[in-house]
Amino acid sequence: MIKTCLIIDDEKLARNLIAEFLEEFDNLEVLGQCAKGKEAVVEINKHKPDLIFLDVQIPDFNGFEVLEMIAHKPVVIFCTAFDQYALKAFEQHAIDYLLKPIDQDRFRQAVNRALEQIEKNKMDFGVLLDTVKNANQSFPSHVIVQKSNKMLNLPVAEIMYLEASGDYTVLHTKDDEYVSSKTLTSWLEQLDSSFFVRIHRSNIINFRYLKEVEKHFKGGLMATMQNGKQLSVSRTYAKNIKDRLV
Repeated sequence: MIKTCLIIDDEKLARNLIAEFLEEFDNLEVLGQCAKGKEAVVEINKHKPDLIFLDVQIPDFNGFEVLEMIAHKPVVIFCTAFDQYALKAFEQHAIDYLLKPIDQDRFRQAVNRALEQIEKNKMDFGVLLDTVKNANQSFPSHVIVQKSNKMLNLPVAEIMYLEASGDYTVLHTKDDEYVSSKTLTSWLEQLDSSFFVRIHRSNIINFRYLKEVEKHFKGGLMATMQNGKQLSVSRTYAKNIKDRLV
C-alpha cells in the first residue's frame, strides 16, 4: 500500500534533496512541500500524510509548534542543522532525527524505520477498532420462540446447534427444538461469534456443546455434539474449527 508524506523546510535546496532521496521509495508518495509552519499545519490537517519530514527552524511556527497545533498525528522525521533539539524531538515521539547535510544511507534507514512504524500503527489501530466494535456490539441473551400455542423466552446459551430447513431454521436445545422463520444467515448475524460458529451451509454450532471433532473417512471433519448428534463440517467452513485449535 502506498504511504504518503509531506516535506517541511524553509530551504528549497533541502526540500529538493529530500524529494530526490525519496525517488527510490516506490511505496511513498510526496503530497507536497511546505516552507512555513502555518502552511504546514494547514496541509497536514488537510491531507493527513502518514509521514512528515520536518525542519526545526522554519518561519511562522517552529517545528515543535507545528506538532502542537496539528490535529492529525503523522510519523515524524526531523531534518535539521541543529543538534541541540534532538532530545526534545524524541520527547515528541519523532521516529528519527537527521542532521544536515543529510547522508543518503542514513536517510534511507530513517525512512525504512518510519515505514515500519506506519505499518505497526495501522495494525494497532485495526486491533483497537475491532476491540471497540466488539465491546459495543451486544448480543441477545434470550430470544422468543414459538411452541404450539405458546411463546417461550429461550436463553440463547441453551441453543446447542441451529439447522437450516428450507427457508426456516430449527433451533436445537438439549431437550427440545423450535422452528424459526429467520434464515440461518440471519441468525449468524445476531449470535455471539465467540460461541456460535458456522460449520456447514446448513449448520451453526454452539461451541459450549461441542464434544469432539474427528476426521471423516472422506477426508472431511465430523463434529459430535454433547447429545451425540453428529454434524458434518464442510471444507468451506473447516477453518472456523481449525482457527480454535490450541
